[in-house]
Amino acid sequence: MFAGHAVARLRAERLARSTRIPHARGSRCERCAGCRLPPTHCVCAWRPTVPARSGFCLLMHDIEPLKPSNTGWLVADIVPGTEAFPWTRTEIDPRVPALLGDPGWQPYVVFPASYAPSRAVTEVAPATGRRPLFVLLDATWPEARRMFRRSPYLDALPVLGLHTGQLSRYRLRQAPREGQLCTAEVAALCLALAGEERAARALDAWLDVFVAHSMDARNNRPAGAPGDAHGRLAEFVTVSASALRRP
Repeated sequence: MFAGHAVARLRAERLARSTRIPHARGSRCERCAGCRLPPTHCVCAWRPTVPARSGFCLLMHDIEPLKPSNTGWLVADIVPGTEAFPWTRTEIDPRVPALLGDPGWQPYVVFPASYAPSRAVTEVAPATGRRPLFVLLDATWPEARRMFRRSPYLDALPVLGLHTGQLSRYRLRQAPREGQLCTAEVAALCLALAGEERAARALDAWLDVFVAHSMDARNNRPAGAPGDAHGRLAEFVTVSASALRRP
């Protein structure tokens, strides 16, 4: 089993403690352990490698790690400093407060500022020896709102509200409201705000490639020839000749 990053490990933990596995849409078909796509549509050869000073703390709601459409996985693919933890209403993973209290990190809860205006910030503080740690609530929007209200260990942290007029490019799930972004899109905006434009571009391109291959697989189409998003990834990855050919 692929165990290369925090979200993959969390998925393995979730599977190991389950007596009855909840099946997310599309989870029953054969899938690559590295990218979660069917082997015919695998994107592992395109996975970029980019250094990043920032980190992410993904608090993942129940079956999110099991969903092939989850984009927190893509964040962990790109950003080495990504940690992922299960979120429940009644228990706190002790690793979470330990991470948030690490003096090497400056944590920010990424959430609409209107939910905590007294703690709202719009910028990432200049480097002071502490690296930015972006806390993302990886869930559906109704779940994320409950998580925000029911996680008292987040109450002392600044809330980073992202002001963007961009429309989501994510087509694998339907957002309840226009303008709501998927986890990977939010993470890319955080990286850009922290001055890590190169990592932000890599994550954006990686998301677009993942979505394109996923849509082909979902609609029973052969994986298409490399397109614009694949071209944008060329800055960050050396792709084998076989990956460049149309299947």
